[in-house]
Amino acid sequence: MNAEQSTDSAATSRPGYGQLLRTRGAWTFLLPGFAARQPFAMLTLSIVLLVQHTTGSYGAAGAAAAVTGVSMALFAPYSGRLADRYGQRAVLLPGVLVHAASGLTLTALALGGAPLWALFAAAVPTGASVPQVGPMVRARWGVKLKGSPLMTTAAAFESVTDELTFVVGPLLATALCTAVDPAAGLVTEAALTLVGGLLFAAQKSTQPPVGDTGDGHARVAHVPALRVPGVRVLIVTFLGIGSVFGGMQVSLAAFTESIGEPGLNGVLYGVFAAGNMLSGVVCGAIAWKASPQRRLLVGYTALALTASGLWAAHSVPLLAGLGLLVGMSIAPALITGYTLVEGLVPAGARTEAFTWLTGAVALGQAAAVTVAGQLEDRFWDGAGFLVPMGGTVLALVTLLALRSRLAARPDGRTVARGVGHRAPAAVD
Repeated sequence: MNAEQSTDSAATSRPGYGQLLRTRGAWTFLLPGFAARQPFAMLTLSIVLLVQHTTGSYGAAGAAAAVTGVSMALFAPYSGRLADRYGQRAVLLPGVLVHAASGLTLTALALGGAPLWALFAAAVPTGASVPQVGPMVRARWGVKLKGSPLMTTAAAFESVTDELTFVVGPLLATALCTAVDPAAGLVTEAALTLVGGLLFAAQKSTQPPVGDTGDGHARVAHVPALRVPGVRVLIVTFLGIGSVFGGMQVSLAAFTESIGEPGLNGVLYGVFAAGNMLSGVVCGAIAWKASPQRRLLVGYTALALTASGLWAAHSVPLLAGLGLLVGMSIAPALITGYTLVEGLVPAGARTEAFTWLTGAVALGQAAAVTVAGQLEDRFWDGAGFLVPMGGTVLALVTLLALRSRLAARPDGRTVARGVGHRAPAAVD
């Protein structure tokens, strides 16, 4: 059976995880992709634990981690654009080498007692060179499954994989930094990035072809993902999702500290993450009849409503219950947002589009951590929960006002203002 017949078969049967994982060639990029994206979830916490150990300051540690996160968010879209133009392998090979070298340099500077400005200087290339493996995996799914209802299942699968990564990564980083050596987390992160990234880059047969538009024709002109109005709307919605992650991290820690039970922080955040994973699994197993635009509106409304109640929760059971609901509302919004990219963006710019969304989450999270921390310090315990409420409500208002931009043109073409040639893209 050839690739076209496989796609036709996928389109006529009920989408599911079993069918998705039987896609020919999928495991060749899934396994190395998981190994290569695992270090991403270790990076921030490894920097915090190392710098706090060497400086004795959580403020300095948080600042170094924030510089890394902001640098990643700003540079990730350009990495995605280069991958679309020149191929994923061409970007990954130098990228993982730079990241490993920068991470080890940051480690050496921290252990050597270097001044904070030197740590910041090393943190910039460390964050800027983080390999965008998650978006690259999603782009490979797009090539394998173009026109198939399995795209929603693939988006759900990737969301669950991301969440699993962010459960395992921090645990591994904590164990290494506390039981082995404060530098062990960052050193391991650099090593895993290098090995996993090289293995992923070696899978040349599944990477999106350079210059492909997704419809079998040569690309006429490159369409930057940011010029697609729908992508800009999705960036705002993903900034709101990032505000939930950042606000929850700080506010849950402050809440558990205020009640004298700091150990409950991990439990409450685990409940939040479990809700995200559970709804992600369910979302991918459903054969949806509603359009992705409608699903995003409904899911994001649920997210804004549940996040708006967090600040009023003053007991552990109530906060756990609300956290579970917030987590369950995040996955459908994330999954649908990534699914919409297939219909909004030409195949030759999808990796860039995915990195804009991933970077938006990271940027929203970094901003939320900063603002929530200030609110917790200056006002009452739990004031930081106002950040997820404000971020999601503002994003929802934007989404409702500009929802028409999330629909692909009726003739199946993507709207990109200022671009003379419009490359065809499949309509979800």
